[in-house]
Amino acid sequence: MLSQKARYALRAMIELARESGQVTAGELAERADAPRKFLEAILLTLARQGLVTSRRGKFGGYHLGRAAEEISFAEIIRLVDGPLALTPCVSRTAFRRCEDCRDLATCALREALLRARDATAAVLEGYSLADAVAGGGAELLEDAPAG
Repeated sequence: MLSQKARYALRAMIELARESGQVTAGELAERADAPRKFLEAILLTLARQGLVTSRRGKFGGYHLGRAAEEISFAEIIRLVDGPLALTPCVSRTAFRRCEDCRDLATCALREALLRARDATAAVLEGYSLADAVAGGGAELLEDAPAG
């Protein structure tokens, strides 16, 4: 499940992608409907990884650290929430054996969870901030199964 922190991060990054110049933390918080102090902490995390850059002072603000086409939803979510996988035994970035696992090779859950992880990663890695700004989400919703 996507955390509220990741939702705020995604919303803020989309707002930065929409903007040609800098945006202040206050403006971003309003546009992303996020608490300002919480969003500033998120932006600091994103800045440490080069996804945003900031400028302090009276005329300061935030802007994207790379082109919107180069920043995927998967990258943002991983930075904020960690691995995309539902369990650690199917994670490509943070693999570890599950605590209650008796045998990785014969685990009845692992194959389905690996497929879910791969499908999720394929969508989120293939969807950039530029796609979100262009409004490419409508066809994704049309193709999604009901329920």
